[in-house]
Amino acid sequence: MADTLLTGQSKAGDWRSFERVILPPIKDLHKIEVYEEKADGYKALRDVVKNGKFDPTGLTNEVKASGLRGRGGAGFSTGLKWSFMPPVDPDKPRYLCCNGDESEPGTFKDRQIFEYNPHLMIEGIILAGYAMTIKTCYLYIRGEYDDYVTHVQTAVDEAYAKGYIGKNILGTDFSMDVVVHAGAGAYICGEETSLMNSLEGRRAYPRIKPPFPAQKGVFGMPTTINNVETLADVPLIVNRGAEWFAGIGPEKHTGPVLYGISGHVNKPGVYEYPTGMLISDLLEVAGGARGGKKIKAVVPGGSSTPPLTWEMAQPATMDAETLREAGSSMGTAGLCFLDEDTDMVSFTRRIAHFYHHESCGQCTPCRDGTGWMEKLLARIDEGNGYTRDLDLLLDLCDQMEGRTVCALADAAAWPVRWGIKRFRADFEARCQPTAFAGADLESSGDGAAVDGDKVLTPTGTP
Repeated sequence: MADTLLTGQSKAGDWRSFERVILPPIKDLHKIEVYEEKADGYKALRDVVKNGKFDPTGLTNEVKASGLRGRGGAGFSTGLKWSFMPPVDPDKPRYLCCNGDESEPGTFKDRQIFEYNPHLMIEGIILAGYAMTIKTCYLYIRGEYDDYVTHVQTAVDEAYAKGYIGKNILGTDFSMDVVVHAGAGAYICGEETSLMNSLEGRRAYPRIKPPFPAQKGVFGMPTTINNVETLADVPLIVNRGAEWFAGIGPEKHTGPVLYGISGHVNKPGVYEYPTGMLISDLLEVAGGARGGKKIKAVVPGGSSTPPLTWEMAQPATMDAETLREAGSSMGTAGLCFLDEDTDMVSFTRRIAHFYHHESCGQCTPCRDGTGWMEKLLARIDEGNGYTRDLDLLLDLCDQMEGRTVCALADAAAWPVRWGIKRFRADFEARCQPTAFAGADLESSGDGAAVDGDKVLTPTGTP
């Protein structure tokens, strides 16, 4: 990819005067009457379903033309994903799953929609159902979001009462139901095929693909899975037009986005701005670094995305192509800023602990690899590691990445791999030097070496 992407110039346009549309500053917007009166609530649904603004194919093409990419992490074209659904078969039900299993550290933007603007998401769900001729949506919400489950269920009930969900929506022949489903509290359920198994009452193991969900999804039927924020963008595209949405941010990654900013900043929170924001501008938005300190590292898209040094992050903008060139990814736009005092060894160990804990255990490279990764990092963090352990960790990343049914092993490996490569001095400072020769070492007679009470294997580790 050309180096011209990393220009250090914002691609977000006049972001300082940007008008919030996903989370507009409207009091009590979660109430359906306020949503209808002050935010053009359910206008897009009326225009499409009742007034014929788009037929299903036309709506799919409009979303495709907007350039909307999934906001759940993968960044795939939403309209293209919708078009993967097979032709309608009257003997086969079709399903939509709205993925609200927001469980990755550093990611906390979907819950803002649940709390402040749930009807925007619900309207997007019904429009997506219309576009793909779907009659049932399962709205899957993270198990720990108990309050939000209740909150969203109230909003769904209000929409049913108004005739926006259910049989013969707005007096038409289009019908659709929305079922709110609370997960059991597992990160793996955010993976789309695990989510489907969980919905079916099974252990949340990822499925091998193909077949893909559009061919064989929930209950073996055609299924599309979209993120909460992705679906919330759909009514905005209908009301304001694909051209409006495509005009926000860089050409290949368009629209407004919710940035979740955390870490060592003065004003952590969720901020709505265009895609293509400079990471340095987002630091300014969050009030700068705490205590006036320097920033050492940035995790740009949730804990699974490779960390960047501040030198790498400063010229980068928040869009998929530029961050890929910078050496990371957009993910869920959950940025974590780490200041100059951050111990990158302890930080990486904490992330590794999360992925070890959340591995479903189906695949050996992930089940065993995440455990060994955490043990090695713990040993280094506690001052008992050796410099050769760093190369062992990198080799372990190679054995995990790309060798499992889902991407959890990759998500566990990336922070470790790039944490070591980009902040190696931090890791080496916590390690003892590895050596095989000298007065303090003697052979144990089995190919290993003895250093005091420790036995080093041929790889140089106890």
